[in-house]
Amino acid sequence: MTIYFLGGGNMARAIIAGLRAQSPDDAIFVANRSAEKNARLQQDFHVATDFRLPETLSPQDVLILAVKPQDMKAALQNVRHGGALILSLAAGLAVDTLANWLGTHRIVRVMPNTPCAVGLGVSGLFAAEGMSASDCAIAEKIMAACGVTIWLNDEKMMNAITAISGSGSAYVFYLMNALQKAAAGLGFADETARTLALNTFRGAVALAEQSGEDFFILQQQVTSKGGTTFAALTKFEECGVADGLTEGVHAAATRSAELAQILKD
Repeated sequence: MTIYFLGGGNMARAIIAGLRAQSPDDAIFVANRSAEKNARLQQDFHVATDFRLPETLSPQDVLILAVKPQDMKAALQNVRHGGALILSLAAGLAVDTLANWLGTHRIVRVMPNTPCAVGLGVSGLFAAEGMSASDCAIAEKIMAACGVTIWLNDEKMMNAITAISGSGSAYVFYLMNALQKAAAGLGFADETARTLALNTFRGAVALAEQSGEDFFILQQQVTSKGGTTFAALTKFEECGVADGLTEGVHAAATRSAELAQILKD
């Protein structure tokens, strides 16, 4: 299987890293305008970037669309897909829209996130109507190399998974940054504050995964009424931290739907 990327930005790089970790010898080609990014991709992952995409593809190939949604239509103007399986990473671009631009319905929409770069990503997938089981299996294999895959039965749920996992790593980094700043504010050196924040999150995730307990139960196991954790959680409730997070996720989902409508129009 030969995999072609149209675009070589951060998300393409993350997926290439995941693929290379699983299958170091797979043929991967990247069509990208940035000479600097091309050089880094070649150096880090030994991919080819010196080829002309429109003259290359066949039905046995996979084309991964990794350019920005607002630039996609222009980027596809001269692309002849040759019947290749298409995986689109473009948020908000519906399968029907892509099908009209490309002249094929052999399309799987994918919403990955940047932890794909370390094999711990989450990718939501939605297949165009009538897609074969074998094509879905290929898409599954590619994205499973980068982490967990979630298949969606309704394309509208792409907005929801964009808001949860697609943007979700940024929410985690936001909280990690806040905890690091809090540690620094309590007198820890910057590097120590970073270590405390990073390993607190790492340990909590590992414990949650290993125990299989409900997150709320795990929270209660750390919290004694009147104790230090209780004091912190009480302040979080007073500040509306959980409500703010929920509202933020809904805002992300709403914005995803708005961008989809803009791109459709």
